[in-house]
Amino acid sequence: MESNSGPLSQHQKAAAFLALHKPGNGILILPNAWDVASARVFAISGFPAIGTTSSGVAIAHGYPDGQKISRDEMIAAVGAIARGVSAPVSADVEGGYGRSPEAAGETARAALAAGAVGINLEDGDHDSPDALLDLSLQVERIKAAREAGRAMGVHLVINARTDIFLLRNANDRTDIAVRRANAYREAGADCLFPIGARDADTIASLAREIAGPINILAMPGVPPIPELRRLGVARLSVGGGPMRATLGLVKRAAEELLGPGTYSSFLENTLSSSDMKKILERLA
Repeated sequence: MESNSGPLSQHQKAAAFLALHKPGNGILILPNAWDVASARVFAISGFPAIGTTSSGVAIAHGYPDGQKISRDEMIAAVGAIARGVSAPVSADVEGGYGRSPEAAGETARAALAAGAVGINLEDGDHDSPDALLDLSLQVERIKAAREAGRAMGVHLVINARTDIFLLRNANDRTDIAVRRANAYREAGADCLFPIGARDADTIASLAREIAGPINILAMPGVPPIPELRRLGVARLSVGGGPMRATLGLVKRAAEELLGPGTYSSFLENTLSSSDMKKILERLA
């Protein structure tokens, strides 16, 4: 992404990324990359911004999802992706790698220092599965991330995620999602992410009752993009789906090699070596 005078500064990228969430700009389709090559493919395909996938990065480094990878390893991957594309990059930093507001602020500063202009910040309690952090604590964590951006002179675009729809034994999920999202918005979040919301009626209620742009994750049961646009969704992300699909192809290739001994799964409809050379030689 460049202006008439050359590459955009981080401040300009942050402003451009924030503008993609504004009403009237349509739905922002945000692909999630797990390495430089996947980010380049997405960028060259024409996406105006790139997100990272915490699950995809973790899996690629040999960790399960759920904040098992270290902050340093995650931020290193974010930095490589941010350097590898000219488009704005938003970093999925899971739960901020620590419960405290100070940890959230430190993680936000690290993401900015790596070149990102946005973050996802979860409210799931990684110490107590199937629970959420206290609402007041999460509000303070969002405020700390906002202050970190302010201190570094960049409007960090905060996508505040609530995990209420992922909990197994929760009641009143929609009401809780709305209450939390609105509190996060008041604390300084730019976009609200009720991850796991799937059906059209629920998504419509969230879009209507949350006082800010909402992000929906592409997953089974979620309506197609034109319908999400009609429902009032501002942003769609894909999470680790493309990364898992890629591993599915690897698994099919392995089965084909060990089964019939043929090669069609990885020789047909794939990018050639020359395609990849062009992609990696060019800053998208």
